[in-house]
Amino acid sequence: MARQRVSYVCQQCGTRSSKWLGRCPDCGAWNTLLEVVVTPVTRSPSRDEDTRARRITEIDADTFARIPVSVGEFSRVLGGGIVRGSLVLLGGDPGVGKSTLLMQVADAVARETGTVLYVSGEESLPQTGLRARRLGLDAVELHVLAETEVGRVIAEVEALKPVLVVVDSIQSVYHAELPAPPGSVGQLRECTQALLRLAKNDGVAVFLVGHVTKEGTIAGPKLLEHMVDTVLYLEGERFHPYRLLRAAKNRFGSTNEVGVFEMRGDGLVEVVDPSRAFLEERPDEPCGDVRPPPPHVESGQRQEAARPLEVGPARGRGDLRP
Repeated sequence: MARQRVSYVCQQCGTRSSKWLGRCPDCGAWNTLLEVVVTPVTRSPSRDEDTRARRITEIDADTFARIPVSVGEFSRVLGGGIVRGSLVLLGGDPGVGKSTLLMQVADAVARETGTVLYVSGEESLPQTGLRARRLGLDAVELHVLAETEVGRVIAEVEALKPVLVVVDSIQSVYHAELPAPPGSVGQLRECTQALLRLAKNDGVAVFLVGHVTKEGTIAGPKLLEHMVDTVLYLEGERFHPYRLLRAAKNRFGSTNEVGVFEMRGDGLVEVVDPSRAFLEERPDEPCGDVRPPPPHVESGQRQEAARPLEVGPARGRGDLRP
């Protein structure tokens, strides 16, 4: 049996150390190194049909199967739908609408494609049901699970066989075999790795909700963003109705697309024509506006107000004419 060893991992940047330090040598944060027990796993080397190296010309380069989503702005940012077997991370400030957006997407997929499992790690079932009723979501194939242990989540996924799984949030999920608290570097790495294996082996699309730091980046080590296939950010001001969805990383599409939504009482609504929506906020006839007068303004009044300044003949030095 392999002997366990102890290492210390920084909760800010993920740096490992063989001994405890008061300050992380990489990021400089104080009191962020926590003890983690590491058990090496020994495996016998094996080679079968699935693990052998293949020529690049033998690899099937067909497009990945995608799940259509009726939320057009969301589907366009992903590259044309949700890829089956993909792992997507969605980040954003508290209250920006991450849970609202993913619940609307889960309801749309449950209506059009198949079973969807929404795992709520921060809210109870009555709280999740209250939000669903407020948004007018009532898809029959949308299942909600209030659980934070990743093993039980995986067992429920294997029982339901859904096409889409939403975990809200990854910082609240923990692995029962690890002594570290939820949200630590070790827990984030192991839970994400377990959900990644679930997505790739069973072909189910998994969405993770991630909190952000004060700098606007996903909380936790950068390893979390490297492990997932797509990283999405939902941005917007707290007192402004519009939200922007952009992709910082996308293995199945472009990162140049931006989705625009408007936060209303019934949830996030797509803004089909963002240019028109943003131009409507401009005041009428601001300073320096040279556009033609609107129809409701009389032409005589407009011409009188816009009459050019009359310039007389040039005068030389010492000219005392009035």
